[in-house]
Amino acid sequence: MNYSQTKLYSVLKNKCPRCHEGNFFETNNSYDLKKFGRMNARCPLCNEDFQREPGYYFGATYVSYGLTVGFGIALFLLFCVVFNFETIPFLLVFTALLILLLPLFYRFARLIWINLFVNFKAVTKE
Repeated sequence: MNYSQTKLYSVLKNKCPRCHEGNFFETNNSYDLKKFGRMNARCPLCNEDFQREPGYYFGATYVSYGLTVGFGIALFLLFCVVFNFETIPFLLVFTALLILLLPLFYRFARLIWINLFVNFKAVTKE
């Protein structure tokens, strides 16, 4: 199995969880603030449905929470080792970085969530 057949590839490259070729979100730029949350309704190549049912992506909020907590713990440990942990600078940096990383966490959470339920299946080209 090569890298392009892994779920990690699908998440990091904004690809369809089924074929790993079509884009999941309309744009690859997470910081295009007008379009960062717009998903394609279906994969343009394999026709996988991305708009499953109302409330399907509610579970992605738990994934986003996990990403945020993991990031916070990593940053906390970095502050403990490098800066002998001072509360105010940590909170300021953590808050600023969370605001900057919000579009990435949002997209990664949705991609991780759908990848939990959809398996890779290569598209056969005729």
